[in-house]
Amino acid sequence: MIRVLVVDDSPLIRAVLTEVLQQAQDIEVIGTANDPYQARDLIKQLNPDVLTLDVEMPKMDGVSFLKNLMRLRPMPVVMISTLTQQGAPVTLECLELGAVDFVAKPTQQVGDKLLDYAQILHEKIRAAAKAKVRSLKPTSSKAPKPVIGNVDNTKLVAIGASTGGTEAIKELLTGLPDSFPPIVITQHIPPVFSASFAERMDRSVALKVKEAEDGELIKPNHVYIAPGDYHLAVVGVAGSLKCKVMQSPPVNRHRPAVDVLFKSIAKLELGNKVCASILTGMGADGAAGLLKLKEFNAYTLAQDEASSVVWGMPRAAIELDAAQQVLSLDAFAAEITNWAKK
Repeated sequence: MIRVLVVDDSPLIRAVLTEVLQQAQDIEVIGTANDPYQARDLIKQLNPDVLTLDVEMPKMDGVSFLKNLMRLRPMPVVMISTLTQQGAPVTLECLELGAVDFVAKPTQQVGDKLLDYAQILHEKIRAAAKAKVRSLKPTSSKAPKPVIGNVDNTKLVAIGASTGGTEAIKELLTGLPDSFPPIVITQHIPPVFSASFAERMDRSVALKVKEAEDGELIKPNHVYIAPGDYHLAVVGVAGSLKCKVMQSPPVNRHRPAVDVLFKSIAKLELGNKVCASILTGMGADGAAGLLKLKEFNAYTLAQDEASSVVWGMPRAAIELDAAQQVLSLDAFAAEITNWAKK
């Protein structure tokens, strides 16, 4: 059984989350807390496997509590977040601090789709229970920048990720020089979060990071992130590469889906001009697309188990024999930089 402690100041939300979680055979709610101080005592007393944590609470907000928790007693945390423009930066900060994942706060609208909501919540709790939780690192440690040599700007880098991916992508991009071939990224993320994620990345890394726009020319030194709830594909137009952003049906239950991005690039038959990577994430999205790229002579990479928060997507790719190299997260930037210089 996965033992869960629910932390939320709303009695209604605590009741709804408890009821939804108890529907799963393998999940048990062992306690609820209405503020971080009560939560702290119950963590010591009950030793839960996973915590669900509200962002906005009295006495101490969720971010401050998470900061203390990850410093003193790191454990898997799923944030219960308002999926709004205001909620996005705070939730992304929580992922930066070490929360495994986030899920929408239940609302009246959830009522119609309670089964879907329950399935998503159960999956995220199960993934969190198995996740590798990192203790909070001091923020001063910056990855050394690789030495800038001549890179081939006609190349293309593609990256796919899910659970744990926002921080993995940040670590990878932070290690890249400011002169680099274009990068296209699909990260499973809800609509209002993708813009906030792109802005956050843009402030943190040397390259220009933005949400992809439909019909936009793909240029060197730029990183294009799939907007939430839209697939991102790459198309060839008059000798150039462009972003195609579309709301066609979900693939592997995801929109954006990594397979859509990878398979669109495979169709262009760019051969060894492409390097594609699958990073940490739940499920198997991107594995089939990575195999397709490998068949077209792209250089394909997958993150190893030890450095993945959730080793689902990279494992699926490795099992398909789609990845030519399996690397620790801290080795990706140097490996991709060396490839770009060849």
